[in-house]
Amino acid sequence: MDPSAALLIGMGAAAAGFAGAGVGIGYIFGKMIEAVARQPEAEARVSKYVWIGFALVETIALYGIAMALMIGLRVFK
Repeated sequence: MDPSAALLIGMGAAAAGFAGAGVGIGYIFGKMIEAVARQPEAEARVSKYVWIGFALVETIALYGIAMALMIGLRVFK
């Protein structure tokens, strides 16, 4: 296999982390809506944990794009 082709495959695999981040964010906010619908008075307590979880999931997406860009810079040098 050509090394540049392998790097492009690696770049695509690193960018695939966006799919997992999208699923994670949807799950987090879906469960928050469900929890607030069951207990509206708990919204303030639940929302701070939701934003912490959102930030952690979004960090994974940023790691994925950083890896894809680092691989891309090596391919198109």
